[in-house]
Amino acid sequence: MKVLLTADVKGTGKKGDVVEVADGYGRNFLLKKGLATVATNANVHQAQQKKQAQEFHKAEEVKALKELASKLQGQTVTVAIKTGENGKTFGSVTATHVADALSKAGFDVDKKKIKMDAVKTVGTFSAEIRLMEGVVAKINVVVQGNA
Repeated sequence: MKVLLTADVKGTGKKGDVVEVADGYGRNFLLKKGLATVATNANVHQAQQKKQAQEFHKAEEVKALKELASKLQGQTVTVAIKTGENGKTFGSVTATHVADALSKAGFDVDKKKIKMDAVKTVGTFSAEIRLMEGVVAKINVVVQGNA
């Protein structure tokens, strides 16, 4: 019996796959639990169209993230931190501060995607922005003190 899976089934296939299964397994388990539908030409065609649309949207998203990474690469952002009279800082500069500085510069980057050590001194430091697997941009963070 040929069925179109509507959900991932361990040992059988992924959602959207057309698989050949035993009649009893198909009728009594997959169809009954709503994990699959009978594979008709219309269902298979519709599933293929959906899969192609998802692949297209994923490719567009990857393209947009790569473009953002190329714009971010080498950018320098400035973060001000409160310092004492002798140059000691109060607190540290974290990914949240860098994300705020990037948003002021016109880049919308989630703080969870910024990888850097907590900076507790004034100076220039590097940070890495991991937008997705394989798409990474390196930026410079200038930490300035203000008394």
